[in-house]
Amino acid sequence: MSVPPAFVLLLALLSRAAGEIIFEERFEDGWRSRWVMSDWKRSEGKAGSFKHTAGRWNGDPDDKGIQTTTDARHSAISAKIPEFRNKNRTLVLQYSIRFEQDIECGGGYIKLLSGYVNQKKFGGDTPYSLMFGPDLCGTHTKKLKVIVSYQGQTYPIKKDLECETDKLTHFYTFVLRPDASYSIFIDGRERDSGSLYNDWDILPPRKLKAVNAKKPADWDDREYINDPNDIKPEGYDRIPREIPDPKAKKPHDWDEDEDGLWKPTKIPNPAYRGPWKPKRIKNPNYKGKWKIPWIDNPEFEDDPDLYVLKPIKYVGIEVWQVKAGSVFDNILICDELDYAKKVIEEVFANREIEKEAFEEAEKVRKAKEEEEAQRAREEGEKRRRERGYKGRRHYELDDDYHDEL
Repeated sequence: MSVPPAFVLLLALLSRAAGEIIFEERFEDGWRSRWVMSDWKRSEGKAGSFKHTAGRWNGDPDDKGIQTTTDARHSAISAKIPEFRNKNRTLVLQYSIRFEQDIECGGGYIKLLSGYVNQKKFGGDTPYSLMFGPDLCGTHTKKLKVIVSYQGQTYPIKKDLECETDKLTHFYTFVLRPDASYSIFIDGRERDSGSLYNDWDILPPRKLKAVNAKKPADWDDREYINDPNDIKPEGYDRIPREIPDPKAKKPHDWDEDEDGLWKPTKIPNPAYRGPWKPKRIKNPNYKGKWKIPWIDNPEFEDDPDLYVLKPIKYVGIEVWQVKAGSVFDNILICDELDYAKKVIEEVFANREIEKEAFEEAEKVRKAKEEEEAQRAREEGEKRRRERGYKGRRHYELDDDYHDEL
């Protein structure tokens, strides 16, 4: 039985409305068949590796990811995905990462790649269409990178965005829409949003300030003015600031021949109101604070496809870390934000278990450190005692030598 074309179109529309999962990786059985470990930097002895693990603390021991394993190495791995074109579609890129190590300095980002990629040679010099994720170094650098490629050049976001720095699992989500707007979520909560037009220096700005513009001579930027109908009361200026104290009395022993003419002390005049000022009223001619106007930039040429990336064919992780130990997991590429949020809710159902496991691991770590410190102190004390005994023994032998002389 043939299917009517209208019905096929309806199914296609319903499928698109429900969203499409382009690629999803939970690193379950069979993940190795999808991912290729790169040999980049291996000949130099600088290539890192990944291991399949749930990490040292987790919410579910069966929920595994891939973890960087070797300090001060370049770790690179990638997977081929069904080709995805984001023209007229929303792009949602999401993944989770847990920094179990004191990373000191290194990245935790992910890349979307276009064109042909030799996955065995995938590395830091491989062109990419989008880079997204944390970049940490020391106590001051905790950036969230967002770098997009446009016509063969890469452009970083101009904003200073911060990533999470604790040792728990966090989800990072980047959404790019057909109107060139974007949103960034961390753990399902929107942290930032804006537009490719404004937050990247990809195209010249639409508008420029008219730096040669001058405020018009008749521009009234006085919000309040004196009330022209408010007239100073007659005799206002003759009101003294101070007046004699009516309660003051001349001392009974005051002698004007010796003490001079007695005058009562002065007190503030309650009728004195200070220098007269007219009332202030709203200026009916107020035009607001004058601002330099914006004008069209003659160098701006719009590109309605500014948001369109080259067809995405691969997803890759390529990082260098002083200290290894980051667990990547839950990689998702789709066109529906609601599904991405459901993934976060599913994983975070075990959030408290992960926190408890981390706290227990911290207790064990601190106890081990204290034990090692105590052992070091005891060894140091033992060496000091031994040095002291040898010193005393040498002194005693020296005394015996002199006695014999």
